Amino acid sequence: MQHLSVRELQTEDIPLIADYWLTSEPDFLVGMGVDLAKVPSREELTAMLTYQLSLPVNQRMSYALIWLEDDKPVGHSNVNKIEFGESAYMHLHLWQPALRQKGAGTELVKQSLPYYFDKLQLKTLYCEPYALNPAPNKTLAKAGFEFVKQHTTIPGTINFEQEVNLWQLTREKYEQIRAGL
Repeated sequence: MQHLSVRELQTEDIPLIADYWLTSEPDFLVGMGVDLAKVPSREELTAMLTYQLSLPVNQRMSYALIWLEDDKPVGHSNVNKIEFGESAYMHLHLWQPALRQKGAGTELVKQSLPYYFDKLQLKTLYCEPYALNPAPNKTLAKAGFEFVKQHTTIPGTINFEQEVNLWQLTREKYEQIRAGL
């Protein structure tokens, strides 16, 4: 079994995130609910992520983590819509197809939770994946998130209007999960 770990985004990781968004198969991105016309350029992605890294954590609009297998970057998770000390919305991106549907995503989400709850002092962590994308929905259920509702929205700046499943994890539930880790 591979060794999975998580760390905060570093400047040298930014090209990897840009590559993910700019070189992934269009059908894969659309399957996640991405409007291809809204994906920022490499320069825009780099500038946004670099700027967010320059800010104190409590002032960021986005906070990102890198997912690792044997110390090699294999994905990322980030939160946005951050209300420091209150809530944020999480996104999950496993870059390596070979790791998908093998439990790696669930393990990496669980390892990401302390960063989000502790660094951002969250009371509730939300995730709103595309309802037609089964992988993140299964991952969230396995990681301990609770299903709230399905609704239609434009969940992010690069998405089209879609049915999403809203999931939540409260601090209380997170503490129970952490006690079991």
